[in-house]
Amino acid sequence: MIQQVTEGVSITVETFYQPEQSNPFNSDYLFAYRITIENFSSVPVKLLRRHWHILDSNGNHRQVEGEGVVGTQPILEPGASYQYVSASSLRSDMGKMYGSYQMENLYNKKLFTVAIPEFELVAPFKMN
Repeated sequence: MIQQVTEGVSITVETFYQPEQSNPFNSDYLFAYRITIENFSSVPVKLLRRHWHILDSNGNHRQVEGEGVVGTQPILEPGASYQYVSASSLRSDMGKMYGSYQMENLYNKKLFTVAIPEFELVAPFKMN
């Protein structure tokens, strides 16, 4: 697991290779990831947007940007957490992702950016 805290908001990432949904013969590798967002600050916050950088070992780099996560814009009260699972496909058996969330402080309506730490996506057979 990888964890990073920005402005009192913690992001923890766990990754899982999905062999049943991958097809190595076609250079198609699917990785799931579980994100846990915890609000350690003293104010409620809302996740507005996400921005991802997805890189594979073939040199491909793509960006994904949009509103919320998995169709929602969660609000986290102080001490609360939110967890979701999503996935990304790569054209190689290893790569990495990193990014950011745009959040809003619901007390003063100020926007701030929370870093999503860089994490590796590696098929288990690649580690031997």
